[in-house]
This record gives sequence, structure tokens and C-alpha cells, in this order.
Amino acid sequence: MVKVKAGVDGFGETGLLVTRAAFNCGKLDIVAISDPFIDLNYTVYMFQYDSTHGKFHGTVKAENRKLVINGNPITIFQERDPCKIKWGDAGIESIMESTSVFTTMKKAGAHLQGGAKRVIISAPSADTPMFVMGVNHEKYDNSLKINSNASCTTNYLVPLAKLIPDNFGIMEGLKTSVHAITATQKTVDGPSGKL
Repeated sequence: MVKVKAGVDGFGETGLLVTRAAFNCGKLDIVAISDPFIDLNYTVYMFQYDSTHGKFHGTVKAENRKLVINGNPITIFQERDPCKIKWGDAGIESIMESTSVFTTMKKAGAHLQGGAKRVIISAPSADTPMFVMGVNHEKYDNSLKINSNASCTTNYLVPLAKLIPDNFGIMEGLKTSVHAITATQKTVDGPSGKL
């Protein structure tokens, strides 16, 4: 099986978990990560020790300015502007855009200027096709260069919200989300810098 060479932009919780999942499933070869806010030594620490998912069961180290996971060297970029990230030089085919910043076709398209062939946005998008497994994934068109995997809330709620009415019907519903704190959320109620 030929592995897809992939890159991750943004090494917060989503980017970290995508990278862990890639190493666990064996179908993706993560060859580059970009995050301008995290130095290499802290990237090693974050990957090895996750507060929610526990310790990574493998080897993780920094060597020759690369992140090395289970013996696989990963190029580290620390560039804020996606069109300046040299994805093409790293041989990247697909990018997981997990910064929550570049979520439109135009903004995510900057990764294509850097040499990526495809971009998958890990957040909702205002103008990019969105796909959710179990709901509309069969409509995915391989010619798409940019698409979105919607949001974490969409991915847990929409499959159920489709399954139940399709098979039983819904007269009324109420959804409650229990969500981990993100980098832009306060731990207690208060004004947000996002508004």
C-alpha cells in the first residue's frame, strides 16, 4: 500500500491528534508540520504527553531540527503565511489545515501556492464543500482541491441527527455539547476576544 504524504498546518489539539492517528493507522505518512508558535522541543513534549489521550506509545525526539516519530523524520516549518510554507519541497500531497484560521477557499488555497495538491480543512467553512462520514461522504469528488471535514460538533451530532429521523423520526430535540477548552475559550464565563 502506498501511503499518502501529508502535512499538518497547526499543531494544536487537532493537528496533534491527526498526526497521532496517522501513525496509528499507517495510511498516511506525515512528512511536515507547520506551527509558528511552538518550538521543536515543545512539539516533542506535546506529542508525547497528551492530557486527554495519554502518553504516545512510541518514540518521539528532536533530531537535526526535525521531529522524529518512531524513526520517521518530519520537517518542521514555523511559517505563519501558508503560501510561504514549502509543502512541495517536502513532497506533500495533502494538507490538514488545523489552525482554524484558513477556513475559506481563498485562505486555504494559499497552501496550494506552497506546493500542496489538496487541502482538508478541519473546521467549518463558509464556501468550501463539507463532508461528514456517514452523512454525505459518498458525494466527495476526487477532483476537489479544497474541502472541509466540518466541525467536531457536526461530526458527532449530524450522523445521529440523520440516522434517527431516517429510521424512527424526531418530534423534538435538544443537544448538549461537552467540549474540551480550546486555546481561545475561557475556563469560566467572561468576555471573549473572538467577538
